[in-house]
Order: sequence, then structure tokens, then C-alpha cells
Amino acid sequence: MPAEWEMNQSVMITLPHPLTDWAYMLDEVRECYFEIIKAIADDCRLLIVTSDLIADSLLIAGIPGVNRGNISYAAIPTNDTWIRDYGFITTVTPDGLCELNDFKFNGWGLKFAADKDNLVTSVLCAQSGAVCGNYINRLSFVLEGGSIESDGCGTLLTTTRCLMSPNRNGGMTRQQIEDYISDSLGARKMLWLDHGALIGDDTDSHIDTLARLAPANTILYVACDDAADPHFEELELMKRQLEGFTNADGESFRLLPLPLPTPIYDEDGLRLPATYANYLITPHSVIMPVYGQPDNDRRAMEQIARAFPEHDIKTVDCRALIKQHGSLHCATMQTSNSVIK
Repeated sequence: MPAEWEMNQSVMITLPHPLTDWAYMLDEVRECYFEIIKAIADDCRLLIVTSDLIADSLLIAGIPGVNRGNISYAAIPTNDTWIRDYGFITTVTPDGLCELNDFKFNGWGLKFAADKDNLVTSVLCAQSGAVCGNYINRLSFVLEGGSIESDGCGTLLTTTRCLMSPNRNGGMTRQQIEDYISDSLGARKMLWLDHGALIGDDTDSHIDTLARLAPANTILYVACDDAADPHFEELELMKRQLEGFTNADGESFRLLPLPLPTPIYDEDGLRLPATYANYLITPHSVIMPVYGQPDNDRRAMEQIARAFPEHDIKTVDCRALIKQHGSLHCATMQTSNSVIK
């Protein structure tokens, strides 16, 4: 499994529609998606999964300054928009052929309906003219793209809370899960984070909300400086565990902390899972979420720029996205540029 930053990359995204949980705020969230689409298409090819091809293509065509030449579409029904977790996971063979791994998606451990989302990859790969690559059916095993990080050199980073959830692959031991994922994605070492969880996160601690692998043996991780914040103890324990990790070659990591955003609440007073770790890497840019918090937004940008000095840092206000408990990385999935037709 290549690292996200090393692919000659294209990106997939699914547009919100009236039959999703976004219905009550559809115009607001579409504006956020339009900004993400514009940022991605400015840098690489983008495949948009849509339930209404004509209407959505007209909407996208109306985005000022969007590079329409980099955008293609696939008309497929969906339950929701979080393609990070139901889109195919790309692996690359030693001779450079792309494999499109279709793992089972069951709504983050049977929390939400996922019957349509679970079929997106198989339908997409069956559609002529959409994608190309070697389709691999792994639908007997539950795995979400947001739950794993690869450094492209044999190291995978994940969380115990997610992968050991009894409603995912509850009949398997941790070693069996590790063996299956390692064999499927070409890993030599899996690192399991036992600590760290964001209030409001429906995913059971996806790794892309907490800690991200980066070039030069670096990990960007969410840190909390406020001892009164309920995240403080868990994130401190997570940091200590990260400090003891080594990669597949036995090398320690350089750790760069990302600030935990100041609490953001929904209309019912429930805290939302805002995180700066949920950024997307494209060939020349890092597109990162911001939350209208100038000091925290700036600090996060500076740390991400340290990890990716050769990339431009672009920002998208994702306060709309976190109202459904996800952010920018959750809404996207990268693949090789040779896969998107």
C-alpha cells in the first residue's frame, strides 16, 4: 500500500444528496464540497461519485475557477458521502500494476445503513470507462480506509479500538486481523495505537483523526495542552505510545504535534470531532481542514508545512463537514492517477 504522498495521484469524492443525512443542510455542505473539489481539481484528476449525474455536473460546472478538465463522474447510488471508508484501497504490485481492493463496509460497526455504500467499489469497477485496475474482492473482511495509514515502506499505523471492534471482524483475534491486513496490503509491521479518541467520533477512533504518517519517518499527531479538556489524558497516553513506536526497519519517528481545536458544539450542545489530522495529500498540495480558529488554524498549518516542505498548504473551512462527524480526509479517497480514466 503506497503512502498517500508518494502516489502519482487521483482522488475520488462522493457528493451529498437529498437522501443522505445532509438533507437538512444540503446547500451549506455543498459549498464546502465545492471548495474541496476546486482545490483537488486544481492539482490532479478527480472522480466524482454522484446519485444525480446531470444535476451535479451542472452544479460543478458552475463553480468559479474550477478545472473541469480534471473532473470525471460515475453515477452510483450511495447512502452517505464518506468515500474514504467505502472506496477501494489501492495497492501496487512490484511491476507497477494497480490493485483495487474492495473491503466490506458495514457502517462503522453496524451503526448506520451501508447497503449502497458497500457496493460502490464493485459497481464502479464494473462500469466501463470509469476506472481501470485489477479488482480484488475482499468483501469477507471489514476494513475502512480511514482506519489505516501506510508509510509506503512496509509500516501500517492503526488503532485497536477500531480494528478490534466486535461489530467489524469480531470472530477474529488481533493476530489474525493483523495477518490478514498485512498480507492484503503488503505490510511488514503494524503499529496499534491503544489510546486516543475524539468526542463525537462515530468511527471508533479512526487513525486519520488522530495520527498521520508523513515523509522522512514523521508522524503528525493530535495533542491537547488543556488539562481540563476531557481529551487530555487519552491524548497524552497516545503521545507516549507514539514515542515508543519504530517503523518496519526499527527506526524511531519524528513527532510533530497538531493542536486540538477549541471545542465546537452542535445545536444540541454536543461536541463535534474537529481535528487537523484529517487532511488530504495531493501531488503538489496538502489540503487541510480549518475551523475558523485563527491561532489554532495557523499552528496546524505550520506543523503540516514542516512535515511536507515541498507541498503547498491549502485550507478549506470544514465546520459544515464536522456537523456529520467527519472532515476533509474522510470525504476523499486517493488512488493512482493511472486508475481513473
